[in-house]
Amino acid sequence: MIPLNIQIKSIVFSFLYGIIFSILTNLNYKFIFYTKKVFRIIINILFVLDNVVIYFIILRLINDGIIHYYFVIALILGYFGVNKLSSRILSKFKR
Repeated sequence: MIPLNIQIKSIVFSFLYGIIFSILTNLNYKFIFYTKKVFRIIINILFVLDNVVIYFIILRLINDGIIHYYFVIALILGYFGVNKLSSRILSKFKR
């Protein structure tokens, strides 16, 4: 059983990493359409692998790499929360 303070740190980290991953995905999106097809594939594979490895390394430092479903849920909520928020903000500026 993981102590409560470590679980809270892990959930907060997962949520914040979801936010960071969303921002990095938006930046990576620009590179996808301005390069050749081979570079697109390589960039996407490296991007996903790097982010997954960084997430697990930091999670390993926080709680010895134990993953629970609510860590994944927090990661997904952070990712989609920022995407939804940024799309609302951008839609207001486009008007």
